[in-house]
Amino acid sequence: MITRLARVTIYVHDQDEALAFYTEKLGLEKRSDVTFGPGARWLTVAPGGQTDFEILLQSPVPAMHGEEFAQKISERVGQGTTWVFFTDDCRADYAMLTGRGVSFSSEPQEQPYGVEAVFQDLYGNSFSLLQPAAVPEAPTY
Repeated sequence: MITRLARVTIYVHDQDEALAFYTEKLGLEKRSDVTFGPGARWLTVAPGGQTDFEILLQSPVPAMHGEEFAQKISERVGQGTTWVFFTDDCRADYAMLTGRGVSFSSEPQEQPYGVEAVFQDLYGNSFSLLQPAAVPEAPTY
């Protein structure tokens, strides 16, 4: 059985550039940075304190993926699905991230599920910054 989601891949053109964005602008931590083979690099980041999940910053490497697949990866940069980052204070984090140069397509807005703002990474991948609404306690019988 599937037990948990451990890692997602985000395709990037330049791993060093992506690492700087995700660590310096978003404040994520670098978890793994291992070079293997010609031009191949395993580079992951994650929110501080979250040990069961990582984001793999993957760039196309023809020597590892082959020319045709590397080209397909390159074409998919910025075309990922929207990932959701939870926050305790969407408005404060929006102000901080905007100050760091992060580009938002929507300001914090009240939604039925919480306060949400949407931003893009340096390649155009979309992320939701979500302060979840408080969920009422289930009644006990």
